[in-house]
Formats: sequence, structure tokens, C-alpha cells
Amino acid sequence: MAFVELSGLTKTYADQKAVDAVDLAIEKGQLVCLLGPSGCGKTTTLRLIAGFVQPSAGAIKVGGRLVSSATFSEPPEARGMSMIFQSYALWPHMNVQENVGYGLKLRRLARNDINEQVDRILAATKLGALAERYPSELSGGQQQRVALARALVVSPEILLLDEPLSNLDANLREEMRFEIRRLHDAFRYTTVYVTHDQTEAMTAADVIVVMNKGRIEQAGTPEDIYERPRSQFTARFIGGANIFTGKKIAPEAVDCGGFVLRCGSGDYASDDQETAVCVRHHSVALAAKQPQGVETNWARARVVRQVYLGSHRDYLLAMPDGASARVTAPIDLNFESGAEVWLHCPIDSCRALSN
Repeated sequence: MAFVELSGLTKTYADQKAVDAVDLAIEKGQLVCLLGPSGCGKTTTLRLIAGFVQPSAGAIKVGGRLVSSATFSEPPEARGMSMIFQSYALWPHMNVQENVGYGLKLRRLARNDINEQVDRILAATKLGALAERYPSELSGGQQQRVALARALVVSPEILLLDEPLSNLDANLREEMRFEIRRLHDAFRYTTVYVTHDQTEAMTAADVIVVMNKGRIEQAGTPEDIYERPRSQFTARFIGGANIFTGKKIAPEAVDCGGFVLRCGSGDYASDDQETAVCVRHHSVALAAKQPQGVETNWARARVVRQVYLGSHRDYLLAMPDGASARVTAPIDLNFESGAEVWLHCPIDSCRALSN
């Protein structure tokens, strides 16, 4: 039995289902990221787990104990959970040490016990030297670590994070992704982390749950989600992909408007339905000429634009049938806008998608 179980979890506002029959099992000690665009239901799912809203249908169990259903909801303070919000919600009149120890003070622990636990968590979050500072004297990344320390010091059964890095600049976000993962590995709390940022999810998660329109599109390890997407939505949202559509013409080949792609993996639609082929941007190769004697997985295209990005060039190509393709290419491969090129999608990089 999983530690956290969501069964048929549904939340309806008026006639709109924000969360629609979600089933999810989270093992104890896992870090699970709910990933998706705005409005996909990820934050509502987190709020349902926290107890801030009550399900319209379905149930939530923690350790086999029912905490939420359509007719019952255990209050948030009784669930043994800590939540970190986008805004950090630090007390401005308390210094770092006081902010971190506040939850322990509410639990009426002895002063010596509070000081000991606060010192331990400040050391783990690299905040010991900042203990006497106030939130206004801290950087965004430091404030985020204080929020993490305050959540962890009370030893929650479950840690909930709602877009915790959205207020940070790019460099701090990168630093804090690894910090969150480091702290998770150190403390092994069961963690549910909401984000719209795929890089955050890929960096931090044991399991990524891709959500779309209130439902789970796919759940799996970061590698599984990236390498083996099961839908066009997942393929586009995680990592960026070209999606070519057509009809299956052979056991492992799809005709995409004259661009025939042999696929190394995937699931095909039935013969009379459209099959999509996913090819990651970085998997596509470009050449000035088509090699002789090769009939599949090559297509002629025209460069619409290219952008130099330091580590690579980003190409937008126009295909003869009006479709477009994106290519991540080495910087030494330099084709001007308007140039005719040939693109190659290696067989092992082509994945068929039935939906």
C-alpha cells in the first residue's frame, strides 16, 4: 500500500472540473512533482492534499488513514504536513532563528529542545551565519532556504511545495533546484512539489506527474517521461519535440505527407487513424545535401530563421507541406535564413504516438 493515495480525486467549481478523477500512489520518501501548464489542476491537487479545499468526489489516504473525501475532511493542522508557498510567508518582525523555530514554539517544546532542533536545521540549510538577520536583510534564495528550514524543522510526514522557485531569478532557481534535492536526500520526507518548469521537475523529482486539463497524462521517472512519452501533450511539454502526423504504411513506418519516417519505438494508431511521430529537437540532424540511396527519414526544408545561443543554434524550418520543425544544432553548422537544407530524423529517435 502506498503512503499517499489519491483515488478518483475530483474537484468541481460550478460546472468546471479543476481536478478530474485523479488516481495517484506516492511511496513514502518519494519526491513527486506535479507538472503542467497553468490551469491544469496541479495546484488544486496540492491544496486538496493539504486540506485547504474538500474534494467533490474521491478520497485521499495517508498511511492508510482517510484524510479527505466528499463527506469528510481532516483539518490541515491535523495532517502532519508542512507547506511552502510562492511568497515564502516569513514573519517580517522575526529573525531567521525565530522564523524557523516558530512552529516548535507553538508545539510548546522546551526552549533547549527548540534551540537544538533549530541549530541542526540551520546547519543543514546553510543558514547558521544568518540566524540573527531579518527577512528584509536576506536575498530571495536565502528567504527560500528559511522557508524550507521552517517547514522541515517540525518533521512533517509530508512536505508540500507550491511553485517555490517562481519568484527567483534564473541563476537562483538553478541553485535552489539542487538545494531542494539535496535536502530531500538528507531528510527523505515524502514530498509533493508543484511546478510548471520542466527543468525543476527533471532536476528534483523521483517521479514526474504530467497533468493536463485536470487529468494525469503520464506519470513516471524523469527519464521515462522524456524518453518514452505516451501522448503528444507530454512529448511537447517535456523537453520540446517535433510532432509529425500521418498514416501508418508499414509495421514501423509512418507517411507524414510524403516524409516517410521509420520509428524505433512507440505505439501506433489503427490503420485508418492518424499516428503522430515524436522527434526531439536535438535529435534532428541537418545537412546541405541528401545522401544518395536513402529514401526514409530524410526531408527537404527551408531555413525560416536561426538563432545563435552560445552552446548551440536554434533553427526553425519550413517543410514542403507547410509544417514546421525545430532543430537544435551545433554552432559550427551555420545555414543562413532562406537556405535549402535536408533534415534527418534517425530511426532510433523517432517515437510513434497513438494519441
